[in-house]
Amino acid sequence: MQLHEYTSFDGIGLAQLLREGTVSAAELHDSAVRACAAVNPQLNAVVELWPADVTQIDSAAPFAGVPFLIKDVAVTMAGQRSEAGSRLGAGHIAALDSHLMTQFRQAGLVTFGRTSTPEMAFATTTEPVLYGATRNPWNLALSAGGSSGGAAAAVAAGIVPLAHATDAAGSIRVPAASTGLFGLKPSRGRVSNGPAMDEIFSGLGVQLGVSRTVRDSAALLDCVQGVMAGEAYVTVAPGHSWLSQVSVAPGRLRIGVQRAACNGARPAPAVDAALDATVRLLESLGHQVEEVNPALGVSWEAFVHANASIWCANLVPWIDALAHESGRSVSLETLEPATLACYRHGQTVSAVDFVAALDVRNTVTRHAGALFGQYDVLLTPTMPDLPWQLGRYGKDEEKRDGFGWTARLFEHSPYTPLANVAGLPAMSVPLAQSPDDLPIGMQFMAGYGKDGTLLRLAGQLERAAPWLPRRPPVWAGN
Repeated sequence: MQLHEYTSFDGIGLAQLLREGTVSAAELHDSAVRACAAVNPQLNAVVELWPADVTQIDSAAPFAGVPFLIKDVAVTMAGQRSEAGSRLGAGHIAALDSHLMTQFRQAGLVTFGRTSTPEMAFATTTEPVLYGATRNPWNLALSAGGSSGGAAAAVAAGIVPLAHATDAAGSIRVPAASTGLFGLKPSRGRVSNGPAMDEIFSGLGVQLGVSRTVRDSAALLDCVQGVMAGEAYVTVAPGHSWLSQVSVAPGRLRIGVQRAACNGARPAPAVDAALDATVRLLESLGHQVEEVNPALGVSWEAFVHANASIWCANLVPWIDALAHESGRSVSLETLEPATLACYRHGQTVSAVDFVAALDVRNTVTRHAGALFGQYDVLLTPTMPDLPWQLGRYGKDEEKRDGFGWTARLFEHSPYTPLANVAGLPAMSVPLAQSPDDLPIGMQFMAGYGKDGTLLRLAGQLERAAPWLPRRPPVWAGN
C-alpha cells in the first residue's frame, strides 16, 4: 500500500478495505510505521513506537486493523510505558489495560505507540522538557496546541486517521483547532476513566480522540461509550448509534453566537472573519442565529481561581504517587517550573477551599443549563487567536505561581473551559483557514447529554463545507 493511498482514507475507510480483502492488517500497520518515519522527525508528535499484534484482528470490528496511537496520559496499555510527559514518571510501565484501552482493542484499533503530551497534561500547548516540543504540520514554527498536541499533529500529518485524546479544559478542541481536525469532547460520564480513576480533575476531564472526519469520531464514541460499575458519573447511551446521527439532518437549530470570550478577549481579525463566515453558513443552512453574551454566574477571576483549586489539588496525589513509585524527589530536577508551582499551590488548597471551588462549579453549571434552555447550540471561536509560536506559551514560566499558570492556560483558551466545568458536549470543527493558510476551528457546545445534536450539526457542516481535501505542508502522503 502506497502512503498516498493510506493517507487518503479515514479510519472507517481503512477498516472497510480490510473487510473487503483489499489490504491486510499487516499492510496497514506497515503503512502507519512508514508514515510515522516520513513526518515524525519534523513534528516530534510520536514519542514511542511499539510492536503491534496484527494476527488476532476481528474483521467485524468497526475499526478492524486501523492503526492507532494513545496519548501519554490517562489511558494505560499493559506492559507499555506511561510517563505523563514528565521526567518524574519517566520509565513507568503500566501494569494493566485501563477500561478504555480494552474498548480500543475491542473496536479493532491496533495501537502501536504513544503521542506526546505536556507534563501532566497541564498546558494547552505541547512543549514538555522530557521529549521536547511537538510542532504543527501547518507551520513547524508553531504550536500544535495541547494537551493532546502530539495526537493532533500525528493525525493532521497523516500518520494515523484518528488518535486518542483527553480534554479537561479544551485539550481535544484546542489542538484540533490548531491543526485543522475535528475534535469532539463528549458529555461527562459517557466514557470510562477507570479503573485507576473514577474521574479526572473532579469531573472536568473526559476522553475520546481527534480525527479527520466526523464519522470517525462518532464511531469511536460508539465503541468506547459506557462506564464500569461504580463510577461517579454515568450518562446513559441513546437508543441509536452515534455514527447514524452524522447523516441525519439536525433540523432548524437555535444557535447563540458568543464573540467576546468571558474574560473580555476578542478574537483576532482572521478568527473574527471566520466566525462571521460560519454565521453566514449556518444561516444559509436554515438555522436561527443571534449574538449572545453568556453569563458564567461568577467573575472570570473567581472562575479561574476555582479551576486552579480543583486542578492543582488533584495534581498533588498524582505527583506524590509518581514520586513514591519512581523513588525520585519532587523538585525542579524532576518537574517543570509551572508543574512544580501548581503542585505547591495544590498543597495549600484546604478542604474548605476545595468545596468552595465545587460550589463555583455548581453556579457555572446552573447558568449553562439556563443558557441551553434558550439555545440548542452555542457557537464560539475555538481559540481567540491563530496558533502561537513555539516558546511563547511558556515565557516567564518560572515567575508564575499555580494560579498564574492556570490563568495563562485560560488566557490562551478562554472559550473552551466552560464545557468542562459544566460537563457539556462540545466540538471544534475546522471550518476556516487564515489568509496564510493556518487552520481556524469553530467551537459548538450543546446542553448536557446532547452529543447527538452536535454530531448531526457536524455532519451537515462537513457536507456543506468539506475540509478533508486540505493538506498541511508536512503530510505523510506527499
